[in-house]
Amino acid sequence: MIRKINEEDYPRLLEIWISAVENTHDFLKNEDFEFYKENVPTYFQYVNLVGYYTTDDILVGFAGVAEHNLEMLFIHNDYRGKGIGKELLNYTIENLEVSKVDVNEQNKQAVDFYLYLGFKVINRSEKDMEGKEYPILHLSR
Repeated sequence: MIRKINEEDYPRLLEIWISAVENTHDFLKNEDFEFYKENVPTYFQYVNLVGYYTTDDILVGFAGVAEHNLEMLFIHNDYRGKGIGKELLNYTIENLEVSKVDVNEQNKQAVDFYLYLGFKVINRSEKDMEGKEYPILHLSR
């Protein structure tokens, strides 16, 4: 159910990203949501992408990894709470050697998810990588 993502899947990745962010990032200002929505597809080519596919071959979640860092993990809102995020995270740890992740401090569900699965906060940044006012927690295993 987890396999490498190809470039033709990028439009679906954006759909998943939109669904996930609209339902988990209530702290995000609308103009910042639009900024990230426009820019997130440019990051896809720089990460090793794997996707979670249902038994009927529908892509419903994905993870992106670069240099042992989990750069992105998003699950379509219709499929949240079914263990897909945990499966993708464990896959990236076991197969792509993920040992670090950065997470929006204001995304309490994500913070709790990573802490529950064994990550620990090692540092904090006041702003995100785009210089926006969203504090980032840096976690490690």
